[in-house]
Amino acid sequence: MLIYCGIDWAERTHDVALVDDTGQLLAKRHITDDATGYKILLELLAEYGDTEETPIPVAIETSRGLLVAVLRTGTRKVFAINPMAAARYRDRHSVSRKKSDPGDALVLANILRTDMHAHRPLPDDSDLGRAISVLARAQQDSLWNRQQLANQLRSLLREYYPAALAAFANWTNGLCRPEARELLKAAPTPTRAARLTRTQLQAALKRAGRRRGIEAEADRLREVFRGEWAHQPPLVEDALGKQMLALLIQLDAACTAADQLAEAVEEAFPQHPDAEILLSFPGLGIQLAARVLAEIGDDRTRFADARGLKAYAGSSPITRASGKKSAITRRWVKNDRLNHAGYLWAFASLRASTGANAHYRRRREQGDWHAAAQRNLFNRMIGQLYHCLQHGQCFDESAAFPAGIEDAAQAA
Repeated sequence: MLIYCGIDWAERTHDVALVDDTGQLLAKRHITDDATGYKILLELLAEYGDTEETPIPVAIETSRGLLVAVLRTGTRKVFAINPMAAARYRDRHSVSRKKSDPGDALVLANILRTDMHAHRPLPDDSDLGRAISVLARAQQDSLWNRQQLANQLRSLLREYYPAALAAFANWTNGLCRPEARELLKAAPTPTRAARLTRTQLQAALKRAGRRRGIEAEADRLREVFRGEWAHQPPLVEDALGKQMLALLIQLDAACTAADQLAEAVEEAFPQHPDAEILLSFPGLGIQLAARVLAEIGDDRTRFADARGLKAYAGSSPITRASGKKSAITRRWVKNDRLNHAGYLWAFASLRASTGANAHYRRRREQGDWHAAAQRNLFNRMIGQLYHCLQHGQCFDESAAFPAGIEDAAQAA
């Protein structure tokens, strides 16, 4: 007799339900989210026949957390069910739209009983692969957070301090550079910036780590700060300066976090066996390759074929047909992080690979917009990545973009 387990998880407690292959409820428990509760859960599974050889599959509405980590020990399969899918299954069992946590656990168990083939278990990634996934996603989140804070700071400076925006306009990364942050600390208002001397400007640039062109840059900044600019009333300007300093503290922390996480990724990613293959692809550096690995994992059985990976990445088109209407459009349901990394990957590969650049140009000549052409290029290259990972091969430009085939397709 086959047994299936469903867990409705919450912040402090969880509801567990076990059903057999006929849908009969065998047991239910209410456990706490701690070591004691996890022990009760494992003992309950063992009581109903959970062993290393015949593990009981578990359905739960999350893929992270200590509870999932405990369940993934051994050979047990854990299915992360989308909450929206679970809500749709709930309507199959009751039309009254009633809801309860024990009832949701029963629904999750029945999902595995009836439709386990339609759901994918959590991939069996290595510990190193999962660690890289944590670091790469955290580094990406820190960059997004840093940019959000920089946008807020830029908006605030536009209200009372346009001289600062003009002074930092020519710098790469602008307000995120340590020189810009150090100068804003030294002069939080345009009035104080206009009083900065060459010596003070040079000292601020040195504190930020600048080594070359300090004298010339200090002269340029002094000229910009002492130009003619509109000013807020003194009291309002001072208040805005204090607000800017508070926001600058957050931006400093975000920049530090992004740099530290980037260093952690650079240390961990080269240790992975797939790093050599990923880095062989044009347009993939350590940070971007780590993001790709973080989303696809290193479980070779996760995707049945390249088409599954392309659909997961959102690079392949999708057909929507009903009656006489049929449309081929881009995918909206996808892994957004992998899709974002793919856009950057395709853009960077245009300079790193002549074949990729020719493929992009050909798609543009055929009428694709820039985003569509890059998505098509990403679709092709992620399919090549799937092949290389499955066969343990590095990227080969001549095999990826054969000159004869490309010329014939362009002539046609």
